[in-house]
Amino acid sequence: MSAETDLIKLYSQRILALAADIPRTGRLEAPDASVKKRSPLCGSTVTVDLTMRDGVVSDYAQDVKACALGQASAAVVGDAIVGRTPEEIAAARDALRAMLKEDGPTPPAPFQELEVLRPAQAYKNRHASILLALDAATEAASQAAEAQSA
Repeated sequence: MSAETDLIKLYSQRILALAADIPRTGRLEAPDASVKKRSPLCGSTVTVDLTMRDGVVSDYAQDVKACALGQASAAVVGDAIVGRTPEEIAAARDALRAMLKEDGPTPPAPFQELEVLRPAQAYKNRHASILLALDAATEAASQAAEAQSA
């Protein structure tokens, strides 16, 4: 199989559908935390704003400027993140990283739809973009939780 055919398979209909319909886009007016992450390899960026109440994410917005894989990842995160604790978000990020780099298990619910990105394992130069939304969300949730406990 050629590399071009493999790349075409990577951009499946489901990945493209997710990328075309990213939930919670934009910015929040008064977030508890805001974090911007950038992939040095491809230049993709994701900025995450979130608010937390009672230890869980109560509102979330994201500004996504990434490839289709990064957009698909952000779509899944945007769909699943409200109601999650900082620990659940970090666990999803760690599981996604392990899935991509070590053929680990699918991230836990409600982030299990990240499984659609498993074919990207072979494309190490795409991993950072795929991880951007969860990297930013993990950092933002941690910052918001720390600020609320201070």
